[in-house]
Amino acid sequence: MDANGTKTTSVREISLGEVKDLVGQEVGISDWITVSQDMIDRFADATQDHQFIHTDPVRAAAETPYGGTIAHGFLSLSLLSAMNYNCLPAVREQTMAINYGFDKVRFLAPVHSGARVRGHFTLTEARFRGAGMLVVTYEVSVEVEHEGKPALTATWLTIIQFDPKDRPEDA
Repeated sequence: MDANGTKTTSVREISLGEVKDLVGQEVGISDWITVSQDMIDRFADATQDHQFIHTDPVRAAAETPYGGTIAHGFLSLSLLSAMNYNCLPAVREQTMAINYGFDKVRFLAPVHSGARVRGHFTLTEARFRGAGMLVVTYEVSVEVEHEGKPALTATWLTIIQFDPKDRPEDA
């Protein structure tokens, strides 16, 4: 169980050589994460973004079409890290992973305070770079429970670093 009381999955382990075989496949769906008002408030404190649509439930209910507060888009985006660790295969030879950035991010629907979200990850590219790096690209969507549209979609690049001696010979 995680801090939200959600059952966590066990992540499978794969080798560097198996990563390319997964291109084009959905490689993970994370467990649900509850986006509580406390989480939203702590994110507002960390980013110094205290806009009332995020932090004032009474005013947000009265003055917005959302009926209450909503999470920051960047909060929803930042949860991708936790979702990633929760569901993507672990690469056995990996020594470190680095967030390389995003080619595209779109915020499509609000995440209301109290909503549950989860990530869907499709591996779209895996290319070796240098002697000890594998750049992987995911198409990601963050689903909001009981909503028709995802909260966001993104093209996310990460780098898997490994000891060059572990590089597959056919790479």
